[in-house]
Amino acid sequence: MKTPVRVAVTGAAGQIGYSLLFRIASGEMLGKDQPVILQLLELPLEKPRPRSRP
Repeated sequence: MKTPVRVAVTGAAGQIGYSLLFRIASGEMLGKDQPVILQLLELPLEKPRPRSRP
């Protein structure tokens, strides 16, 4: 058995991430016999910071 490849995907909830995850999981990207460990990361939206006063 092959050693699994760890793949981290940032922005996994977006449209590009969704398409990429399908290709990785189906074996289209790394091969059907290649086990993968998927790590999905979604960064929270940055809150606007208050402007400092001089």
